[in-house]
Amino acid sequence: MKRILSTLVLLVTLPGTLLAVDMPLTDIRGNKVNLNSFQGQWVVVNYWATWCPPCIVEMPELQAFHDDHAGKGALVLGINTELIGKQQLAEFLEDYFITYPVFTSKPIQQSELGLIPGLPTTFLVAPSGEVVARQVGPVTREMIEQFIQNWQAE
Repeated sequence: MKRILSTLVLLVTLPGTLLAVDMPLTDIRGNKVNLNSFQGQWVVVNYWATWCPPCIVEMPELQAFHDDHAGKGALVLGINTELIGKQQLAEFLEDYFITYPVFTSKPIQQSELGLIPGLPTTFLVAPSGEVVARQVGPVTREMIEQFIQNWQAE
């Protein structure tokens, strides 16, 4: 019970807001997609940087969640928010065994999903396209899974 309560405290429930129709994302290979193309599944959107120790600490948890849920109704999208070369970023991802999709962005404090007061910041988008939670600071696979389970039970 204590674990569930801490999960609920850490992942702040947000009033549902629809996803921006046009939130273009560009991956490290230059491929472009819109965030709304992932509607119909849970999407964990994680804003991070290579210089951010808490971001690096949470990466194995995000990778584990993605490995367990990709193709089964949920996935992780990383958004790197620093001015870094694509080759350097690709090498970083390889060094840390990150295989979930990673997109690039300039440093920002506000996205189409909401305020980004610090890194890491993670948004949870429901299959309906609503942003239902935000966490500033590291997340774990268990936190995300528990939040989704509780949300679906409501």
